[in-house]
Amino acid sequence: MPGAPTKRVTAADVARSLGLSRATVGFVLNDTPGQTIPSGTRDRVLAEAKRLGYRANAAAQTLASGKSRIILLVLPDWPMDYSMRTHLDEASLALDEAGYTLVTMTPHPGGRARPLWETLRPDVVMGMVPFTQEQLDQIRGSGVPQIIPPVAAGEQGAVGDLGYTDGPRMQVVHLLDRGSRAVGFAPSAGPPIAAPLAQARALVRHTLSTLDGSTLAAEAAITESNAADQLRSWIDQGVDGIVAYNDDIAAITLGAALRSDLAVPGRLAIVGHDDTPLARLVVPALSTVRVDNAGLGRYLAELALSAATGSPPPLAGPETDAHLIIRETS
Repeated sequence: MPGAPTKRVTAADVARSLGLSRATVGFVLNDTPGQTIPSGTRDRVLAEAKRLGYRANAAAQTLASGKSRIILLVLPDWPMDYSMRTHLDEASLALDEAGYTLVTMTPHPGGRARPLWETLRPDVVMGMVPFTQEQLDQIRGSGVPQIIPPVAAGEQGAVGDLGYTDGPRMQVVHLLDRGSRAVGFAPSAGPPIAAPLAQARALVRHTLSTLDGSTLAAEAAITESNAADQLRSWIDQGVDGIVAYNDDIAAITLGAALRSDLAVPGRLAIVGHDDTPLARLVVPALSTVRVDNAGLGRYLAELALSAATGSPPPLAGPETDAHLIIRETS
């Protein structure tokens, strides 16, 4: 009958087709350790399973082995920008090569959805930022065997920052070296990213104070709708160098400057962060800071695999050196 569901092929079907015991076929299909199965028999089972369209029952395998081979990565409620996408792509690839699936979730304040650590039975739950004590209690209560980091935010052993902290300092140093004397900071105006913004802002201010005793000349969130007006206000305040939170903000600022006939970098120098493809495509090309986003993704995967398999953890974190890329806007 058209539209009727197709019956799932089981290990019993494979065993019946070959005239073998269900136990033998189960040992082969589940790759059960400690069983001596002739190579010819193994090959016959695998070939027949493929011919019949057998697919392993993931739920049954999880119950039998106690392993789901799922890594759940809990993301903060931040924009999914270029650096975050690169982290996740690389982590997903590395885990896939090891036979694990990366699943992500983002808890939202007031959200009512059931958390995925309760429904997926992941082998590891990992947070891009430390969990609250309430979250830790919930995750442990759902039976998750491994949590990274295993302690709450603010406690000893919590991973406070898996990002890069040297980029904002390099942005400021470069602007001062090229002669800027009034530096403005352009943060993101997108969804709330209070922690990384506060970190970047603090480093910009500290660097200015340490190097030449100056303070941040101006700060305002830049959007496509307010960029022109905000930029005029900054110019009136004497701002001649802008540290942008990321390349997207830098590009918006650059566009507003060019439409206002401001010479870049003659009157206004702009330095972005992340070295996204956009930084190379805009004209003039953006000066920016390059970091090893892919390296962080691989490091996250290595941490998760070490927890899931009991193997030694990675000896060191990702290469976190930032590299200043000087192009045409500074």
